[in-house]
Amino acid sequence: MNPHDELLALTNLFPSSESLFLKAEHIPSAVTPEPYKTMLVHDHHMTVAMETHHRSPVDVRVLADKLDGDLYAREILLLKHGTDTVVQYGLVRFNLSYVTADVRREILAKQTPLGRILINHNVLRHIDLGAILEMTAGPGLAKHFRMPVGSVTYGRMATIFCNRQPAVDLLEVSGPL
Repeated sequence: MNPHDELLALTNLFPSSESLFLKAEHIPSAVTPEPYKTMLVHDHHMTVAMETHHRSPVDVRVLADKLDGDLYAREILLLKHGTDTVVQYGLVRFNLSYVTADVRREILAKQTPLGRILINHNVLRHIDLGAILEMTAGPGLAKHFRMPVGSVTYGRMATIFCNRQPAVDLLEVSGPL
């Protein structure tokens, strides 16, 4: 995977007049600063990492989504449960043909974070970490995280394999820590 090409493909799913990032640079996992390294450099669901770090369940807010047959994409925020505190921004592209009808229905209901759905339904899954990104916030990301434009945060690009098939491509950006 070329991280910049994949980042462009994911961000083009939901174009906006406000750029999300002024700059996104692929960095080695080994030089990712803490606590971002602990949050991002692993092969687990970010839902669990966010809940562990923030010591709270997380809620999902779907900003935009689209479905074309079995291909589903959404732009989301994860919020600390019961608050408006955004802990993660995400873009997801999911081939729903790799999950059951029940999992599909729950994903399309937009009430539960994707990672929690896959865990709750015991979907055989594996997560391949594609890249760690150092991201300089543009107006779009800065607005979501309530931080100044030009602030730096970190994210990751990954692929989730469901039942041994590459089903999900995603960008997950941590809120400032």
